[in-house]
Amino acid sequence: MSEWVAELGTFLVQTAIVIALLVIGLLLITRSKQAKERGLTLRVEQLNDQRLDRGRRLRLATALPYARKKLLKTFRQDEKKRLKVQKSDQQAPPASCVWVLDFHGDLKASQTEHFAQEISAIIDVASKEDEVVIRLESAGGLVHAYGLAAAQMDRLSAAGLITTVCIDKVAASGGYMMACTAQHIKAAPFAVIGSIGVVAQVPNIHRLLKKHDIDVELLTAGKYKRTLTVLGENTEEGKDKFLDDLENTHRLFKHYVAERRPTMDIDSLATGEIWYGREALPQLLVDSVGTSEAYLTERMAQVQVYTVKLEAPKTMSRKLGLAVSAGVEAAALKALGLIDAAGWQRR
Repeated sequence: MSEWVAELGTFLVQTAIVIALLVIGLLLITRSKQAKERGLTLRVEQLNDQRLDRGRRLRLATALPYARKKLLKTFRQDEKKRLKVQKSDQQAPPASCVWVLDFHGDLKASQTEHFAQEISAIIDVASKEDEVVIRLESAGGLVHAYGLAAAQMDRLSAAGLITTVCIDKVAASGGYMMACTAQHIKAAPFAVIGSIGVVAQVPNIHRLLKKHDIDVELLTAGKYKRTLTVLGENTEEGKDKFLDDLENTHRLFKHYVAERRPTMDIDSLATGEIWYGREALPQLLVDSVGTSEAYLTERMAQVQVYTVKLEAPKTMSRKLGLAVSAGVEAAALKALGLIDAAGWQRR
């Protein structure tokens, strides 16, 4: 009798868990749809004020206790003077400024849609003296996806705006296609640059299927509708056509870069190789070496600098998704770190 009760209790608990998961799933889907309907929020931050505030906080934190009161008084006086200057400057013509955008590219350049809207917002308000700085990070991906992302950046030049791309980690392949649209490319010393090439990989399990007497019928209309397949038998003619398509894509890639970086020796650099930032400078792949933070700090001493970012509403589903993603990423990085550390310990 007790075993039956235990089994019934276990069944009821499992049922309750399944129902709860279904309800949570439905709630997340509903909230996601509502969030999509509400649209995106444009977030603008002034980096000059942010840097000034942080500097004051650090000075207060490191000051001796008896000096803090005097320091606070000095800060208040400085702030009054700054606000007075800003008020008097309102009568003068608007000064130029720097607009900062971020692009973190994945295989499909998924950020392109938001990136395009951010660019449109800046074009609507920016003057010809303004500069747009793009902090770019991407190892490339699908040709058509990064072609569209690069075309969005071309709009900035077409609008007559000064554009600078800062590469702190990597801008290779499609990422470099985007970078070359700027008038100036700045790369960190060990940022990965280049990889002007095209790669494609298609697995084929035809022999495995044939071994087990499984036939696959591939029917097409058009001689080259399908050149290489995963299941069917690939022909030499199909392989040649596939390679010809790759070469054509590479030619278009080279032409696109050469148009925007005419001083480069495109034929010797478009080999699919990569260079680090310092190596890329003499190859004319970049125009200067340095980090985005150092460059923006330099510009903050001259003009007002603003970051522009479209953000999705912080719904429950988004928070949950970000939390899960961050947890998985942290666990993966920790595991890789432990594996690497174990290797060093063994040596």
